[in-house]
Amino acid sequence: MFFGLSNFLKKILPKRLFYRALLIVAVPIIVIQLVITIVFFDSLWIKTNKGMTRALVSEISTFIEVYDNEKIDKNELTNTFSLFLDLNIEFLENKKFEIEYSERWFSPIDRTLRRELKSNFEFEKYWFDTTTYKELIDLRIQYQNGYFKFLIPKDRVTSSSARIFALWITVPAIIMVIISLIFLKNQTRPITNLARAAERFGKGEEIEEFKPSGAMEIRQAGHEFDKMRKRILRHLNQRTEMLSGISHDLRTPLTRMKLQIAFINDKDLGKKLTEDINEMEKMLNEYLQFTSSSYSETDEMFDLSELIDQIIRKYNSQNISQDLASRIYLNGRKNLINRCLNNIIDNALKYANKVEIKLTKKNTNLFITVDDDGPGINIDEHENVFKPFYKIDKGRADSKSSVGLGLSIASDIIRSHGGNINLEKSKMNGLRVKISLPI
Repeated sequence: MFFGLSNFLKKILPKRLFYRALLIVAVPIIVIQLVITIVFFDSLWIKTNKGMTRALVSEISTFIEVYDNEKIDKNELTNTFSLFLDLNIEFLENKKFEIEYSERWFSPIDRTLRRELKSNFEFEKYWFDTTTYKELIDLRIQYQNGYFKFLIPKDRVTSSSARIFALWITVPAIIMVIISLIFLKNQTRPITNLARAAERFGKGEEIEEFKPSGAMEIRQAGHEFDKMRKRILRHLNQRTEMLSGISHDLRTPLTRMKLQIAFINDKDLGKKLTEDINEMEKMLNEYLQFTSSSYSETDEMFDLSELIDQIIRKYNSQNISQDLASRIYLNGRKNLINRCLNNIIDNALKYANKVEIKLTKKNTNLFITVDDDGPGINIDEHENVFKPFYKIDKGRADSKSSVGLGLSIASDIIRSHGGNINLEKSKMNGLRVKISLPI
């Protein structure tokens, strides 16, 4: 039962820190207001109204009792009560007394007035209306062959302190909530900025110098994130510089070997050596491409449909068909997306006769699928082929000139844009590469 209640609360509670903190501040204020209001109405307002209503009904009872005395001047009596007790009294003689039941059962004023009238007058000998007039109560009491009509100011039965109390308890609460909103917004903004910076860094975007702000704990988290970011950048730069240096050192002997091959008289041997050197150069280029840093590129808004169309036209192959939704815009690093798609299409064309490329958009995501009719990849190897330098011994990856980095590079690029890349069986019984990217 406890776990069920806990799960229910998790579902209904807001997910964001700002709104949860606001609940922590607002709920106690509202509860305190309700408690104070209930105590006020029970111990002060209702009791005060009850005493004022009882005094009013007693005055009306006294007026009717004195009115029965034939020796009293009735006009003078009416004028006296009207002048000194603020009662507008009118006797409607030979008028039928009718009860119209317009009383409000939920109103404290009506309930108190009904209770006091019931204890002083016979049942169905009185009637009142507190809604027709804004500032007056219309009270009628049957008398002989007619009835008395009393028009009584509402402040005779209710205290104006209730309105003042409501004002003083509501306005400070609203001010406190507004102050809490401003304070919480200032406290949660640094957390939001830190999360946004971490997200951008995770996608490979360049981040300017991050300045931690907010409470001490948030500043500490910001400083640690900034240190981690600089260490990662330093590591990536060192790796790139090291491999660039290795590449430069290796290219020099390769160039000398090319020159020496030109002097070999055996043409078949020279041709084989030249192919081996070209293969080594291609491998070096793939290594550099894999290790090259993408942090120097900035995001830009570009037409993905146009980019894919340009890539397909570059191949100038009748084996590639396309089905592209028009004017699909993406905010990302155009050159990296271009490199990713080139790797995937190159891989498809290497092992298949026909390739079909499709671009669609659904809600806030876009999907790119590359289908081919090649031999495909065993489902057990779908995860492995995204690992760097992984090569399958047979099937699609059986190539001497490949070092197993094409799909790994494509996966890194897609995931750095917040997307996913998966392999499936295509409708042409080959391989399907399915890419999803958030817009």
